[in-house]
Amino acid sequence: MTTNDPKVIVALDFPAVEPALALLDRIDPGQCRVKIGKEMFTRTGPAFVERVATKGFDIFLDLKYHDIPNTVAAACAAAADLGVWMINVHAAGGRKMMTAAAERLAGLGERPKLVAVTILTSLAKEDLTEIGYAGTPADNVLRLAALAEDSGLDGVVCSPLEVEPLRAQRSDEFLLVTPGVRPAGSSADDQKRIMTPGEAVRRGASYLVVGRPITAANEPAESLSSINAEIAAVPG
Repeated sequence: MTTNDPKVIVALDFPAVEPALALLDRIDPGQCRVKIGKEMFTRTGPAFVERVATKGFDIFLDLKYHDIPNTVAAACAAAADLGVWMINVHAAGGRKMMTAAAERLAGLGERPKLVAVTILTSLAKEDLTEIGYAGTPADNVLRLAALAEDSGLDGVVCSPLEVEPLRAQRSDEFLLVTPGVRPAGSSADDQKRIMTPGEAVRRGASYLVVGRPITAANEPAESLSSINAEIAAVPG
């Protein structure tokens, strides 16, 4: 575990173990955390999570559990056994599912943080309409975040564009984890609702998930350092 509280979570979105480990050898676990998502976990399994942990990195296991309450609670407990720092569920799974997960983790001596995915940052209003969600992405994020906090979760994953209204409505301790963060001048890639790191933190983001601006950089440590410097410059 790191002794400080790095705000950047580097997304290890690679197709194989070797490039992920090569990146980890070039960045400092004291300067960031890392996210292991569905592709890496499906290809490499729990052994890779444990291997990353031995390198000193706090791990956000991003598997977005969404199933019946007992199944999700059991999956969260299994993730906790891996010693990860943070896990997530889908808020769309509802109150019973989220409460079951929170209650299962509450009984552990040292539990991971539990956050809920609200609306994916790749979705715009027309996408939500197509799948049957009324209102804007922001409307749905605010509604699902309120449900998540009321269900006992530690926070939500949300677009940085929803951070400010969420911070105004939710408790100060409620975590706001934001993908869709891109340093000025970076490509937006497949994200539709994006913001620079400094502005996201200024608006109230707790942690920033950053992928390709670091993982695809020629000098990933320098890119990470630049983002951290931008965050540090935000008035406290």
